[in-house]
Amino acid sequence: MLNYNFPKHWPSAEELPDSDETPVDNELQELIPGLLKAILLIIWAERMDWFFGIDMGLYHHPDKPAIVPDAFLSLGVERFYDEELRPSYAVWEEKVMPTFVLEVVSPTYRNEYTAKLEEYQSLGILYYVIYSSRRRRKPRLEVHKLVNGKYELQPGNPVWMPEIGLGIGCERGNYSGVTREWLYWYDADGKRYLTPEEQVKELAQRADRLAERLRELGIDPDNIS
Repeated sequence: MLNYNFPKHWPSAEELPDSDETPVDNELQELIPGLLKAILLIIWAERMDWFFGIDMGLYHHPDKPAIVPDAFLSLGVERFYDEELRPSYAVWEEKVMPTFVLEVVSPTYRNEYTAKLEEYQSLGILYYVIYSSRRRRKPRLEVHKLVNGKYELQPGNPVWMPEIGLGIGCERGNYSGVTREWLYWYDADGKRYLTPEEQVKELAQRADRLAERLRELGIDPDNIS
């Protein structure tokens, strides 16, 4: 929780633009955060104390323009306000700075490794994650953790984030019909959480195995009332 005493007259989230209206120039900037959110909606389905924003205006001061990360995660906030959902994220209303920010590097470089890193560091965002599929000589995934006010690059893939209770990493897989490297969430043992599509397939396989076992026992699974 933030300890700042924000003035009450500052604008509400409803009064602020929801983004900077800059169009994405790479479909991955939508699909990668979308996959991460889809997995969270499964593994944290019973939790109502988190919010994952995608391409949403993040306001930290009313006199400064919004920051619009490709994605960010806040913990300890209401997941939903009402059925209208959040139009933007104003820190002085939420009283919580995001714990995690993700930038997916597009063909148009936008200072993800320099100016944006310094900005997120100055705001005190605990984890800053950068992913670039075009990198060859350097790691495509970088996870920076704020330590004593400075970002430190964390080793490994996946990287465990104990304050969040999740790991993040990249590996090849299939999502939206595309087989390539994607970002995923991982548990403390480094096991990857399944995508929604993978969960559906796993449940279908379990049902098939159960039906086969019932037939071996002389029971017709199609006629069980």
